[in-house]
Amino acid sequence: MRELLRSGPGLGGVTLMALLLIAAVYVLSVYPLDFGESQWSNPVVWVDNPKAVPPVWINALLQESRPPHHVFEGTEPDTVHTARSGPVHTWRFPLTYDSARPPTFLAVTLADVNYAERPPLVLISLKRPDGKQIRVFRHAVRGPREGESGPFERYAKTPLRVQLSTDEATVTAVQEFAADEFDLRLEGAQIGGRVDRILFGVPSGEADDRFAPLTGEYEIIVQAALRAEGDSVGKVRFVVGGAVFGWMGTDSLGRDLARGLMFGLPVALFIGVIAALMSTAVGTTLGIASGYLGGRADITIQRISDIVANVPVLPLLIFMLFIIGPSLWIIIFILVAFGWPGLTIQVRSMVLHMRTNQLIEAIQSLGASRRRVMFRHILPQIMPYVLAQLIFAAPSAILAEAGLSFLGLGDPSIPTWGQILETGFRTGGIYVGYWWWIVPPGLFIVLTALTFMLLALGIEPVVNPRLRRGQ
Repeated sequence: MRELLRSGPGLGGVTLMALLLIAAVYVLSVYPLDFGESQWSNPVVWVDNPKAVPPVWINALLQESRPPHHVFEGTEPDTVHTARSGPVHTWRFPLTYDSARPPTFLAVTLADVNYAERPPLVLISLKRPDGKQIRVFRHAVRGPREGESGPFERYAKTPLRVQLSTDEATVTAVQEFAADEFDLRLEGAQIGGRVDRILFGVPSGEADDRFAPLTGEYEIIVQAALRAEGDSVGKVRFVVGGAVFGWMGTDSLGRDLARGLMFGLPVALFIGVIAALMSTAVGTTLGIASGYLGGRADITIQRISDIVANVPVLPLLIFMLFIIGPSLWIIIFILVAFGWPGLTIQVRSMVLHMRTNQLIEAIQSLGASRRRVMFRHILPQIMPYVLAQLIFAAPSAILAEAGLSFLGLGDPSIPTWGQILETGFRTGGIYVGYWWWIVPPGLFIVLTALTFMLLALGIEPVVNPRLRRGQ
């Protein structure tokens, strides 16, 4: 280890590997193990995210910043007062809007509504910086069904979500607001798709349907008119969709690419380390046995190695995944089953020289068994070389899995960097300029492969003492 850290590549490789391992441990401790099935492949999880937007730090590079993404969520109301019909719960969400572009969408979600007899009424209003206020949402919770007895529970398993940008009632309210406040008679077709622009803007004067952004302090007011003291609205969420999101942006489904890339890290390390360890163990064991035992065992192992070494692995992998189905374990099995012959042949040639030296002959004369000679005396001498080959094999396995996922043959239940790349290419992300969807997974693959390569370069002085400094 001291010799490894003395070299620049070794120190860089160890540092990068430590950072990757820390990040992988963090992901495994925070993310659920079924993240792929329960979250990544579940559109409901990402429904409130903007679609195909770049990361937030892109605003630092642009002259005109894009609107950020805002999510307001409340469980306990800010104020409670009693009206003639019953208690009224009120949530207030302040919003400072300073972007020159309107929001990309508006959405509201209600969950865990409970009432004893009469259903509550939910009202949402938007208070603008110019003092004008507009009611953008009105919803009467569904009443009791025939034969249903109270207390009644609504939106517990499946929350109610309404896209205000396309909601007919919201469009009508915006139409009335434009007529009353700005004296603009707009048709429904003129408002469609421009609800956010009208709510967060003022007429520009160029045309009746042109609105300039209105920046300043907004307030979202949510009121739940309940009918009895025990009634409640468990959760209220209001989303003001932005044009940037997170550290890595989102894909066309709104999935947070940063989370997908982070989860792909331990998967990549797992594939590389497991495939490299198993193939190296098999190759080393067979190589030592072939070189030391000789005779029929040597001939048999070498002929099998020649056959397996000449089998094209990539076409075989594609064929197996088509027949059996995409699976991460199938990929690892094929990489291990066909990744050992090269090391076996190289280790055999090294053992052939070792078995005739005086140390091995002395140990044999003392009555040591073949197994003891092979694994207690020959293996330690070739271990530095085996370790170097182990490090070289890990990035090959990672790149193989990434290539298969890029071809659409990866395990769909586990998000990997190759799958993210494949989805970006398949949905046309590269052609429309979604660089944040393509570049980061490619860089992660290169960085991980570079880490193992630096470790391999740093271990060369350990394997070959002639390369050490000062010698």
